[in-house]
Amino acid sequence: MTASSPDRLPATFNRLAWSNLAAQSAEQIALAAAPIVAVLALGVGEGQTALLQTALTLPFVLFAIPAGLLADRISRRALMASAEALRAAALLTTLALIWSGLLTLPLLALLGFVAVCGTVVYSVAAPSLVPSLVSAPLLSAANARIELARTVAFASGPALGGVLVGLVGAAPAFGVAAALSIVAVVLLSGIFEPARATLPRRRPMQDTAEGLAFVAHHPLLRPVFVTQLIFNVASFPILAVFVPYAVRHLGLSAAGVGLTLGLYGVGMVVGALVATRIMQRLPFGTVIALGPVTGFVGSLVMALTTWIASPALAGLSFFLLGVGPILWVISTATLRQSVTPPSLLGRVSAINILSYGARPIGTGIAAVVGGFYNAEACLYLAVFGFAGQALVILMSPAVALARQPEIVGEPARA
Repeated sequence: MTASSPDRLPATFNRLAWSNLAAQSAEQIALAAAPIVAVLALGVGEGQTALLQTALTLPFVLFAIPAGLLADRISRRALMASAEALRAAALLTTLALIWSGLLTLPLLALLGFVAVCGTVVYSVAAPSLVPSLVSAPLLSAANARIELARTVAFASGPALGGVLVGLVGAAPAFGVAAALSIVAVVLLSGIFEPARATLPRRRPMQDTAEGLAFVAHHPLLRPVFVTQLIFNVASFPILAVFVPYAVRHLGLSAAGVGLTLGLYGVGMVVGALVATRIMQRLPFGTVIALGPVTGFVGSLVMALTTWIASPALAGLSFFLLGVGPILWVISTATLRQSVTPPSLLGRVSAINILSYGARPIGTGIAAVVGGFYNAEACLYLAVFGFAGQALVILMSPAVALARQPEIVGEPARA
């Protein structure tokens, strides 16, 4: 670990934080530009754009576990740099195809798939690398910095991507994204990663089973995973039906809908900014509980709009749904890094990423319930889902933690 003031994040971690901002921004700009290019340049319809979006989400399900295995076997810094270089290559190839007039929808989907594979590897390896760069007392501050960068990219990247395509065309948008990926690679190349103990070679299935068993049997990580899984299912019915519901029931214009949804990003940024102070003042377990409980309150506020048609209440709901989960992400990332042996961190991070695969389930539930009933029924159903995830974590031993657990070392091996 790089020498540094005991209460300040070291310079080598700051390089990681800046690389994360560049990488996340590249991802969001490319994700925003791809469907715009598909519609405006290639003339595809709604069904084909849905297939494109599927190609851009599949890597999270297919490659999270393999990425975790690699992160536990080789240099995490080198793995992240290679993944980001792969994304830059995919984006530059997309740029070249646009300029040459050879871009097709299958090629756009394939290159987008490759670029998102880089995103998956980076997202799995980064939390695994953080504990080797900062001291245990600074883990929560480091995770807050990482999450702030992701949140800023999430909030501004899509808008920037759309503006770039609108003002200067599709090619420059992909060029900017590629340049940001290259910046991330350069920043990663200057990070010093302490050496890790060499682990015995085993079959990938054995390593995967070890990671799954560790999470499944850990009294703190198991309820955290279940809570996150339910949250991802419960939140997407709200997101899936809100736009038509807001126009029909709340009387919002397109600008009003955009402004209301934008409060979700505002909540995320506020949560990331105040997370470190909150974690310094409240018991560690209380902060873990804040995210699910705040999410539950946010869902109740949204359901209340079915009785009181207030856009302000809808905006408050999205703000709460943004600020609470960010506190959850930061506190639970710190928990995982504290209680997981270094040799397992990659696989445990990958299992956490897998919970995002539950989001299409929530969208599917919204499609069925909304089709048979109405958007209001989806909002009520979401309340029950949020109540379930809050109940799971409140009944777990995680909320009783007075402070961040001590960092664990490697278990003894025969």
